[in-house]
Amino acid sequence: MTFPKIELHVHLEGTVRAATLLDLARRNDVALPAQTVEALTELYKFTDFTHFTQVWATTTCALRTARDFRQTVVDYAAEAATHGAVYIEGIFGASDHVARSVGWDEVFSGFCDGAAEAFELHGVRVRLTPDVNRRFPAEAAELTARYAVAYAERGVVGLGIGGREAEFPPEPFARAFQIARDGGLGSVPHAGEAAGAASIRGALDTLAADRLRHGIRAVEDPGLVRELAGRGIVLDICPISNVRTRVVPSLAEHPLPDLVSAGVACSVSTDDPAMFDTDLSADYAAAASLGVSARQCFDAGLRGALCDETTRRELQRIGKQFDWTAEAADA
Repeated sequence: MTFPKIELHVHLEGTVRAATLLDLARRNDVALPAQTVEALTELYKFTDFTHFTQVWATTTCALRTARDFRQTVVDYAAEAATHGAVYIEGIFGASDHVARSVGWDEVFSGFCDGAAEAFELHGVRVRLTPDVNRRFPAEAAELTARYAVAYAERGVVGLGIGGREAEFPPEPFARAFQIARDGGLGSVPHAGEAAGAASIRGALDTLAADRLRHGIRAVEDPGLVRELAGRGIVLDICPISNVRTRVVPSLAEHPLPDLVSAGVACSVSTDDPAMFDTDLSADYAAAASLGVSARQCFDAGLRGALCDETTRRELQRIGKQFDWTAEAADA
């Protein structure tokens, strides 16, 4: 039985599978380091973060037009729907595309068109949360925030920050997140993956995080874990990604069950499914193997979602109508 799933942490550029990447590259006359699906799939295999960023650049370079961005969203919605996804918050690196001479409006309109079409074709509600790139200057972050606000009526619901967390702390980006908040958007920064409690603290205090992407290294500070639980801050947990990137040594050692036991709400997501050889069912199964049920993940996702109240009520209805006891029996 396929149970309903909410995914709050997926990089849309990281959903592009090898076959699609080849098609996009040929369409846009972009040279790739490999010319077959098999060779690209081998290239995708994670070795270290530097290699990951190189593969990421390879993928994003092939995305050049609004049509490409739209297709990326629709294709992933089709994939995620087969795993029971009913709501997704997709991340995209707007400034990364602009740095390759793509227009801001082409980037945002393409992803927003894709979000609308994803629901029409596949019944998956998609909202968007563009990421600020930590290695870019604060001015680029602020421009990202202004465009995010401008597209709020077309499905943009939050602003995030990603990239090399250990090298670039969140504090210089406070103004960008203030612009987003003033425009009614949520704050969903990456924190607590490559860096520890200080990064999480900066995301909470400086960026006024409504939710944390990853956040698993909060376990290094029991007081911080208690604060997250007390404030109801949802963590977007990506179990398989965390193992692939070696943030945790193995799935058995993942802190997810400790966080849940401490009262922290944890949703479950794929992060970059094409690059980490995973999918939504696999990550939910990983959580289940750690003793965290699909219903717990769904409820945490519902709590953390930045959607409008009409969408929230529909997700609540879906959760209430599903027979979770049957899901538990099948697990």
